[in-house]
Formats: sequence, structure tokens, C-alpha cells
Amino acid sequence: MALPLLKTPKHELTIPSTGEKIEYRPFLVGEEKSLLLALETGKDQEISEAVIQTVKQCTFDKVEIKKMPMFDIEYVFLNIRMKSAGSEVEVKLLCPDDNETYVATTINLEDVKVHFPEGHDNNVRLTDDIGLVLDYPSIDMTGDLMGVGADTAWTIIKRCIRQIYDSENVYERADMDDKELDEFLGQLDASMFKKVEQFFMTVPRLKHEVKVTNPNTGKENDIVVEGLSSFFV
Repeated sequence: MALPLLKTPKHELTIPSTGEKIEYRPFLVGEEKSLLLALETGKDQEISEAVIQTVKQCTFDKVEIKKMPMFDIEYVFLNIRMKSAGSEVEVKLLCPDDNETYVATTINLEDVKVHFPEGHDNNVRLTDDIGLVLDYPSIDMTGDLMGVGADTAWTIIKRCIRQIYDSENVYERADMDDKELDEFLGQLDASMFKKVEQFFMTVPRLKHEVKVTNPNTGKENDIVVEGLSSFFV
């Protein structure tokens, strides 16, 4: 006997980095179980893989997850979570005034947005005439340049270059080989390289400011909550 099929609602959102509209659905019970099991391990890698798998399934396998920057994936997951389990989540935040008291507070996930830092631009001008157009690190790269070695950081930068341009020409990444790119980047002085680093250091993130009062000191604290994991601790 064939049992009835339940119809899952579809929703639409806009990808922060591209403005592209995609459809998604709430996660199912089996997917929620996988997420909870990953959270119980406390291991970042397992949690990340569970989030990525959930986003892939809940967007009907129509989104190229591995090419998306992490902040896009986090934003999509946040919306999936809201449609699946509600928009309010309780978190415990550490009060910075004494650095020892934790306060429970409720965050409305609808208020959480992807923050693009002021002045952040993927068009990095190295000189008056020469510059780079960069893509965001995708999920299959090591995204945090502060925590990787020089060789890995160099590789990430190379993979994120979309174009190099001067006053007369635009050079597409597909037309460059690794040797040419190594030679070009090797010409950058410290101030130029710092401009490239700044792009990666200011990659957009999920961000929300919360006011909490420390019950032990009576002091009101402004706490900035950043990154997906911060909203589910």
C-alpha cells in the first residue's frame, strides 16, 4: 500500500554575494538528526560538513555549493533553519566587562544579516594603472588566511584572482598559467600585498549586535555576534 506523500513548502532568497535568487525548503527530520549529531561532536569539520550537506539537499542540488563563499552558505543555512525550526534561538554570551559571566539571551535570526565592511571591494588597485579583480574564497579552499601557512595563503590568493588589468588590457585568469601568476605576484611590494590581504581579512560575515546586562556588575554590554556557529552555541 502506497502511503501519502507530504508536500514540502518552497521558499526563495537572494544570495548576498551575487544577488542571485534561489529556491529552498525546510530541512527534514532525518537531516535535522544529522545536524544534531554533528553538533554533539563539537568538531568544526563535522559541523561544517553537516551544514554543507543540508544546504545542498535543501536547495534541491541546484546550487554549486563548493563554489560558494562560506558567508553565502551560512546565510542560506540560517534561512533554512528559520523555516524549519523558527526564527528565535537562545544563546549564552560572555560579558566582556568581566570576561567571566555568561548571560542567556534570545536572538531573532531574522535580524541577522551578512555584513559587508565599509570600504570592502573586490577591485584591488595596486597602482594608478594596475589592479586585480578577486573572487571570494570558496568552501573548498581554506578560507581564513590568518590561520594558514604562507604557501597555502599564496595558493588561495592565486585561485581567487579573476582578472588582472592595466590601463590598456584586462587579463582573464583562464588565460594565465601558474608560472606567469607567480611572477606577477612576486613583483608586489609589501604595501601592495597588504591591499590584497585586506580583501581577505574583511570578507563579509554573518553579524549581529546584542545588548546584554551583566547580572553581577549591572553593566550593559554591546556584544557583536559573528559567524554561523556563534548563533547556535
